[in-house]
Amino acid sequence: MRVAKASFVSPERNFAYGVVAVSLSVFVFAYSTRFGPAAVLAYYALWLPLVLIDYRRVLGNYARYHWILAFGVLACLSTFWSLAPGTSARASVQYATHIVCALIAARVIGARTLSFGILAGAALVLAYSFAFGGYHFDPLDGTYSFVGAFSSKNQLGFYASLGVYFAFVAVFLLDAAVVTRLVATAIGGVSAYALVASQSATSLIGIVLTLAAMAGMRAVLLFSPAARKVLFIALAIVATGGIVVALNAGALDAVLAIFGKDATLTGRTYLWSEGLASIAQAPVLGVGYQGYWVQGFAEAERLWAEFYIATRTGFHFHNTYIEALVELGAVGFALICVLIGGVLFAHLGRLLSRASDQAAYVLFGLALLLLIRSFVEVDILYPYTIGSFLIYYAAGQLTVRHANVHGRTDTELLVAAR
Repeated sequence: MRVAKASFVSPERNFAYGVVAVSLSVFVFAYSTRFGPAAVLAYYALWLPLVLIDYRRVLGNYARYHWILAFGVLACLSTFWSLAPGTSARASVQYATHIVCALIAARVIGARTLSFGILAGAALVLAYSFAFGGYHFDPLDGTYSFVGAFSSKNQLGFYASLGVYFAFVAVFLLDAAVVTRLVATAIGGVSAYALVASQSATSLIGIVLTLAAMAGMRAVLLFSPAARKVLFIALAIVATGGIVVALNAGALDAVLAIFGKDATLTGRTYLWSEGLASIAQAPVLGVGYQGYWVQGFAEAERLWAEFYIATRTGFHFHNTYIEALVELGAVGFALICVLIGGVLFAHLGRLLSRASDQAAYVLFGLALLLLIRSFVEVDILYPYTIGSFLIYYAAGQLTVRHANVHGRTDTELLVAAR
């Protein structure tokens, strides 16, 4: 029996394959450290062989990806000046191939399929954590929190927040059957429970702010494209002013107190100051991709000891921009800002200027969530993580969903031509 190529590489016809591939990828991202290289190879096997089916469609024109690939290319080049060249070489190749997989997904998987795939993947991840996970004592704030099968409550919280977000997408944004919406609601409920149990203030605040912005955007979209931009700018100004007033009134301390945190954000402000001080070592190009947190390096060893990281691995500065500055200097900082800002504002522009663009709505909210988290986490800087996969997927979608003068996307034109 022959299977049509479209069942794998056509966004209009590969829903089943897409949901399975995305959900399994999410599971690998969550637990690759538990299952080892076999899990990573399984992830590659889901995406790279698609090139053999239809390489033109799957790869597209990489000349259009220059701004997307720039940070990954710099990471690879940093091997030549890294303080730990072996570490940088291995990690940058992993990151580069991870980017390729995300861009392949952007070419062959639509935003609707991605949404259901992430939702199913989040359900798998949380189910595994509830079945085999447990609690962890945090010596910094003296509390116990549910971390599931992860080593950090913030990792569990991130997957739980994605479960909540894509449950919202499935119920309110996508044209789904009643049964599907009920299942999505149930997954969203379990995700919300896991989010609360994790006590991850970062994840909870991030998803609350994102859903509030999505609700406000829904009101903006009730108006014509011509009026949306003016209304959006007005609401943005009002919201910014409100945030400034609230911060001056002590709202941040009040919110942190709810989660049992103080103004140091459980040591994050100290960690940020250490990171900023480290930038002076190599301000332009950095110390090399993943060239700071290396066993045997004095500063890394000191910070691991101060933050009770017994494994001496898997730590970072809890800020995307500081981490980028330390590892890849001002150049890396600029490139990661271009990536995040380009994705966010490009999808926002499409959302405000088009009569209807479901994908832009979904991906704008996702980019906003990643932006909010970027100030306290490093979700998008490492390979085999859900955050980096999603940001590069959202960026890749910008290269394949350009509507022409007739209102049809590149993908729709390609299908019609065939």
